[in-house]
Amino acid sequence: MTEHLPPSGSGQSHFPTHDAPRVWILSGGDSMLGIALTRRLLAHGDYVLSGVTPSNPEREDPRTAAFEGFISELALVSPEWLERLRPRPLDIRMMSNCQSIVADAINYFGRVDILVCCSSQAIVGAVEELAASERTLMLIRDQFETNFFGPVNIMKACLPQMRKQKSGHIMVLSAITGHLGTPGLSAHCSATWALEGFCDSLAYEVAPFNIRTTILQATIEIGILTNLITSVPPILSAYSPNTNHAPLFRGILNGLLMRLPNLRPGGGGPGTTAAAGSYSPETTTSTVSPTASSTTTTTTIPSPERTRHTHHTHTHTHDSHDDSHASNLPLSAPTIVSLYPPLSPAHLEVLIAETIHALTSIGGHENPPARHIIGSEGVASVKEKLKTVSEELEDFIQCSCAVDISVEGVTPAAGGGGGSAFGSVGGMIRPASEEMAARAGF
Repeated sequence: MTEHLPPSGSGQSHFPTHDAPRVWILSGGDSMLGIALTRRLLAHGDYVLSGVTPSNPEREDPRTAAFEGFISELALVSPEWLERLRPRPLDIRMMSNCQSIVADAINYFGRVDILVCCSSQAIVGAVEELAASERTLMLIRDQFETNFFGPVNIMKACLPQMRKQKSGHIMVLSAITGHLGTPGLSAHCSATWALEGFCDSLAYEVAPFNIRTTILQATIEIGILTNLITSVPPILSAYSPNTNHAPLFRGILNGLLMRLPNLRPGGGGPGTTAAAGSYSPETTTSTVSPTASSTTTTTTIPSPERTRHTHHTHTHTHDSHDDSHASNLPLSAPTIVSLYPPLSPAHLEVLIAETIHALTSIGGHENPPARHIIGSEGVASVKEKLKTVSEELEDFIQCSCAVDISVEGVTPAAGGGGGSAFGSVGGMIRPASEEMAARAGF
């Protein structure tokens, strides 16, 4: 008799009814959220192809140990569950790799029913800080490769099979940053907005094939605290908290990380340790000039086209801003810092429980929502933002109408052609075809 593992997190999942076990593909199966979701899916009797970040000797990824522990647990407690799980290396930034794992799922399980795009990372820094060097500009590109082009790749790889089946469900784990801009998270927010716009358009295109799409907007903590965070150096004094009152997200994260017992001051520098079973910072090698006027950072740069990493060295020039207290904060070091927030397993289970419940309740539903906001806090934030946008649109419409040329005020040119190619200037632009139709009484 199969011995079942205890479910991760609180609450019970309400899976939609279906005639047979479904096949899931998880793009981030080795994340803590991916592991918890896989546990629920296997307990329900479904099949899972879990995308696992390829191992890299140059970067210690705490998710690797957590996922290996999960596999060992399955082998000991429930071998039957292990037969329905197929872990595969996945670099979501590479289209060929995405196509390979989809083909593997089809060969192994026979079909693909649900795709969950749950790979993410966050780049922290003001816009001018992100533009300080080639290295920081590369971080922005990598943010889009992982958070936008990666999900696009895996979706495009799944679509041919879903069209052939005439069924499928694409679920994208987004965040309320898809509606709300956040100071200090411009790269993360812009990639999120781009992905949601892509999915909104895709939904119309694939609906005739009975393929459903759902965007799940989780709270900002889900995407940030369960994945890799990279912070660029706070080199511009203009954005120091002492002189700029904009609530940069770096300050919020610093306040949170400093309260975690598993993270020592200094962020992702060498020697930082974390308790077993929790996330630990990525090692970053850096040297600081004795004059404090420049910082030379040697880090591994994730290439959008390759799974391996290459070394580059760049020099950042500082403004005359030297805050010894700030440099002791995890994400305010004078070098680029990358780390996984060292949350305990108990904290992580509480944090992701509501998101796991939403994924299992919506996944495979016959008529799923196009967009679902997870949590009352997110709903309140989005409602407030939409209220503000509505007021701005009213002002925009009034200003546009004020400079619009009315149809009655336009005198047709000789010969009946009718003046300009457009029926208005400086505001709401109307094509000439609509203008002529209006004159003709249509």
